[in-house]
Amino acid sequence: MFNAKLSPDGSKFAYQIIDDDRIRIAVFDAETRQAIKTVDLGKGAPVAWFRWAGNDRVLFSLHSRAMLLLTFVPATRLMLHDLVKDETSFVGLDDQGFKGDDVLYVDPAGEFVLLSLKDKAFSQPSVYRFDLDGKGATSARIVQKRTLGIEQWWTDNTGVVRLGMKRQGSKRVSFFYRSNAAQELVEVAKLRREADAFDNWDVLSIRAGSDTGYALVKDERGLNILREFNYRTSMPGEEIFAHPEWGLESAVFENDGTLQAANFTDDFPNVYWFDPDMAAIQDKLERTLKTGQVQILSSSGSDRMLVSHSAGDDPGVVYIYTPARNKLDVFGELRPDIDFKQLTAPQSIEYPARDGTRIRGYLTLPKGRAPTALPLIIMPHGGPYGIRDTASYRDEVQLLANRGYAILQPNYRGSGGYGEKFEDLGNGQIGRMMQDDLDDAMDWAVAQGFADPDRVCLVGASYGGYASLWGVTRNPERYRCAASWAGVTDFEAQVGFDRGFFTRRNNKKWQRRVQGDEPDFKLGLVSPLQQIGMLTRPILLAHGKRDRTVPFSQFTMMSDAAKTAEVDITELVLDDAGHSFSKVEDEQKWYDALIAFLARTNPSDVNVAKPADISKEGDSKTGAQVPSDGAEISTDATPETIITEPDLAG
Repeated sequence: MFNAKLSPDGSKFAYQIIDDDRIRIAVFDAETRQAIKTVDLGKGAPVAWFRWAGNDRVLFSLHSRAMLLLTFVPATRLMLHDLVKDETSFVGLDDQGFKGDDVLYVDPAGEFVLLSLKDKAFSQPSVYRFDLDGKGATSARIVQKRTLGIEQWWTDNTGVVRLGMKRQGSKRVSFFYRSNAAQELVEVAKLRREADAFDNWDVLSIRAGSDTGYALVKDERGLNILREFNYRTSMPGEEIFAHPEWGLESAVFENDGTLQAANFTDDFPNVYWFDPDMAAIQDKLERTLKTGQVQILSSSGSDRMLVSHSAGDDPGVVYIYTPARNKLDVFGELRPDIDFKQLTAPQSIEYPARDGTRIRGYLTLPKGRAPTALPLIIMPHGGPYGIRDTASYRDEVQLLANRGYAILQPNYRGSGGYGEKFEDLGNGQIGRMMQDDLDDAMDWAVAQGFADPDRVCLVGASYGGYASLWGVTRNPERYRCAASWAGVTDFEAQVGFDRGFFTRRNNKKWQRRVQGDEPDFKLGLVSPLQQIGMLTRPILLAHGKRDRTVPFSQFTMMSDAAKTAEVDITELVLDDAGHSFSKVEDEQKWYDALIAFLARTNPSDVNVAKPADISKEGDSKTGAQVPSDGAEISTDATPETIITEPDLAG
């Protein structure tokens, strides 16, 4: 269930599902928990987000690519589905710029939306009002003309355009502000992007009738805290909330602009409630459900809520909670076919890197086996920058633990969630110190006695796939094998590909991230593709042909290079898969290939290849499915109603 959301009145809820490569939004009656209808968004349609507009309309953003000066660039369109009319329509201009989903304000009744749009690719945006009547451009009218070179707009919580930002070259910006609709916009700040004061303009909310709003700013620890900010004077105000250990990620506001909550992640996604009623409800839910992680996914005030209850060893249950009744109604159990007795909880760990940097991560041990001298899978996360792993439930981790492996997920330097300083330690360290952190994770696991040093493999996706391929290439004395899904094989080519998806500023920022303080450093020196001659260990190289993030060419280049170098690799190509899986069948093929590959190259006591499968090690391609002695873990994500409905504690 992706992004489950309640309608404003709490009568319905919707969530995104992927079924047979088609993306749909399923709508349910919150009272009866019965399906109302399913909105089909098309085959493979990349949906960035969806949200309610009133109680009978749903807005959603579709991503695509458009041609600009012989180069493909990302493009978005805003779409509307009217549940009463059962009609889907486009919201926007007949001729508009590439970004079509910059929604500034949605009328609470769902009658109209304010949208920042360019009428040409290289113009500045105006703010348009579109009636949500299915008539598209014919209902458009300008509420704020483009002016002063402003390229980004903000409104307050009533839909009044209050703030704009103008770029002054690549290094400076100006902000223009007004206190109400009757005033003219005036310049209130001019500053460099690199200045600390720029953080104050991370606009979270502007309140009607006030010059004060909220911003996430970094403190001396490099962690995000929540502060008030006066937009008229450009002065930061009172510190509202700072977590003692973790940076804040976002804030939640009610329709009237009242601050409701701040979100952060420790080992799990978490929340701090400013609203005392919501804090009391959170506490009651946690006392009732006792163990695990309780999240209020969506709420209609305090009348009705969607609640998730899960843990690292529990895929979770989604409830519908109506506080006035003091009872939880079960909507669905996630992964209902899995035997929870087969699952095992990740442990939070910390170890020193070779330069003394403290690295945190998660260790998952196979159930029912002595935690000594186990075959180890090091699983670096994707990203790499600003992303991190948590202790939340993951199919892949539980599958490998079920097959007898210990799994270690290091949040190497550059990962998000630990502050700006830690994230910046990763600048320029792709394939170098970020890779060292993975090696140091292995040394820690061996020193603790968990891992057999002769049975260690790397498995990852996206950047994690790159780190896996490079690790086994760079250090064959450490690792027996590596498996990559949608991994980058050559960062020089990937940086070139990424240029088509970034603005000029963000492209330079990304290049600085990758290159660090050594602009002359050759990424080819840390390229699995360009260093293919060093590869002496078996690898599984898997990719989807429809990947728009790490293009399929990353796979074909590596495959061709391996053939030229006469290096045998195992390959898996999925015709309909993108950067992630849109079909359960494709995800199952990846798991089958991974388990079979590990059975041949790094067997555990329960994941051992049959003689016929061992002979396939030199094959260039295989999709062999190897039955294991462990209990199978299903990847079927179809919600299923369960019977038990607990009464709430007082």
